[in-house]
Amino acid sequence: MITLITGASHTGKTLLAQKLLEARRTTVLSMDLLKMGLIRSGTAALSPEDDAGVEAVLWPIVVGMIRTAIENRRDLIVEGGYVPGNWAEAFTAAERRQIEVCVLVMSDDYVREAFPRIKSEASVAEDRGDDGWATLAFLLEDNARFRRAFPEAEVIASEADWVRLTAVGL
Repeated sequence: MITLITGASHTGKTLLAQKLLEARRTTVLSMDLLKMGLIRSGTAALSPEDDAGVEAVLWPIVVGMIRTAIENRRDLIVEGGYVPGNWAEAFTAAERRQIEVCVLVMSDDYVREAFPRIKSEASVAEDRGDDGWATLAFLLEDNARFRRAFPEAEVIASEADWVRLTAVGL
């Protein structure tokens, strides 16, 4: 089974992937690590802030990796914010049956209410360093962008929603 975890910045994608790794003892592919490997190696002329460019380069690579995992009957967790809303078009119907998708997005009210906590827990799964760029306005827009791209996603509107959606086992 392939588990694809995507969503807005600071929603807990990496933390969820870590919990699933511990529960399932399987491979995790971090799209952020792949992105930075391509950038730092000079393989791709991208910047970490160029989300559209990063998605255009990374997504075909990730699709190939997912297909390879399916062909080899390997479980794989893929985590990152560079998944297009039309992700399913890259796969056949048979391949899609092997993929579960979890999209983490938050409501505007929840982002506003929990913003100090969201920021204080930003490095719980990995060290983000200085994330001063993640302002309230940025997080509101990023969540809105993912809600538009994935209208079927269940929206986190409370702490209880977060706990339920990130429970191991999806």
